[in-house]
Amino acid sequence: MPLYVYEAVDPGKGCEKCRAGFETTQSINDPKLVKCPDCGAEIYRVIQAPGLGRSKTDLHYRAKRAGFHTLKRVNKGEYEKMY
Repeated sequence: MPLYVYEAVDPGKGCEKCRAGFETTQSINDPKLVKCPDCGAEIYRVIQAPGLGRSKTDLHYRAKRAGFHTLKRVNKGEYEKMY
């Protein structure tokens, strides 16, 4: 399920939770929240870049398994083979 971030429309009105912004998990089909669940102040959904779950170590593992080599930079113009 996607993770959404909400913030208060007017930071002067609202509780500490919605002034600072809070995260909530919702289905894509659920309507977006318009009021803070704690204090009832107006909130809006913040647009964020999606988080992609790929790690660098996973990419190195897959490259090694496929028979590729990875080079590590030692000095300017000098590289050493990691695997």
